[in-house]
Amino acid sequence: MDERTGSVKLKHVAHFVAGGTPDTNNEQFWSEQGIPWVSIGDMSAVDIVTSTAKSLTEAGVRNRRLTLGEPGTVLFAMYASVGAVATLGIAATWNQALLGIVPKPQRADPRFVAYWLKHYAPEAVAEARSATQANLNAEQVANFPFTEMDLAEQRRIADFIDDRVSRLDRIIAARRRQARLLQETLPNLIARELKARSAGTPQSIETGWEGHQLPEGWRASTLGRVLRQLTNGYVGPTRDILVDDGIRYIQSVHIKNGTIDFDRRPFYVSEEWHAARRRINLRAGDVLIVQTGAVGQVALVPEGFGEASCHALLIARANSSLISPEYLATFLQCNFGKQAMLARATGALHPHLEAGVRSTPLLLPPRSVQDQIVDRVREDQQVVRAGIRDLERSIALLAEYKSSLISAAVTGQLDVTTAGSTIPG
Repeated sequence: MDERTGSVKLKHVAHFVAGGTPDTNNEQFWSEQGIPWVSIGDMSAVDIVTSTAKSLTEAGVRNRRLTLGEPGTVLFAMYASVGAVATLGIAATWNQALLGIVPKPQRADPRFVAYWLKHYAPEAVAEARSATQANLNAEQVANFPFTEMDLAEQRRIADFIDDRVSRLDRIIAARRRQARLLQETLPNLIARELKARSAGTPQSIETGWEGHQLPEGWRASTLGRVLRQLTNGYVGPTRDILVDDGIRYIQSVHIKNGTIDFDRRPFYVSEEWHAARRRINLRAGDVLIVQTGAVGQVALVPEGFGEASCHALLIARANSSLISPEYLATFLQCNFGKQAMLARATGALHPHLEAGVRSTPLLLPPRSVQDQIVDRVREDQQVVRAGIRDLERSIALLAEYKSSLISAAVTGQLDVTTAGSTIPG
């Protein structure tokens, strides 16, 4: 903090308004077209709240004696996502996890207060963690330190941060779009390879390549014709079979982007339970297909994966004289493969894959060509994933720069009247 600034408590420059939640089971308190009611989910991805997922009736507002906050009210999360900050862009109420902060007109600018709280958020989180319930209360927030400076200076700093942050956010959004577009290319790299080898495009997700003029040695087939076995993982309640440690138990939540991400949420079964169900013991080369939920997601069990069983997944075991497991998994991950499997799901509300998935069309090149295609797709995937990682690193650096810029400006460490306009790449 430089010599131009001092520190006061936040309660000296603002008023505080508590939130609340009416009885969620009372329909008289809730209305789709009522008074906006802000929860942490409404402000998790925005700086200005302009819409809410839920709204209250007048009766709901009266029930909890809620105050209707005006635009410019700053909301601060005291628990759940402690330290999250947003500003109302509409008149609204909010729940008890949020504290409304109304700056005194002659003492503090709402934008400056919001930026100050973003700067102070790490300290707030640390303070919450030191408490028994890992929460904050209104008194603690009211006693946060606040940089004291005249209103004109606050507004000048807020204008500066508004400009820099909006530019940074545009760059970050553009790079996120680039990363998303690159991610979307991954499943279809095999389609590009097939097209490059004059395989053409399928007639439909029902018939696939039946009747196509295909390169020599290629043929149209179906999933059922190229498998040694198609079986189900264990289907039944898990509450009595899961243990704290043991044999890994793979579920649909672990299948993501063509790989098994077990660390997302580990589950285990006992060695005895695993040994008694050899049919669902996973082995290298098994292709796992999600049956329910994220229907059609696919992952290949890699070499060296180790002992594992699975829950409610289809286990496709390739006839290696016809098709390589790597080619099968790669093919089923492409948009055509996924859509063809989805078309064979049963149940309108909760689609589910059963034996009908056997009729999913496949394009079957000669075995040696399959290996070439898989190698080329893997090379292309490495290039694409490297590009995604570079973009993600850039996004993280820009976000870090954004936070440090806000902190330097609101604490007076950065003189905004002489600061340059360059945004780092």
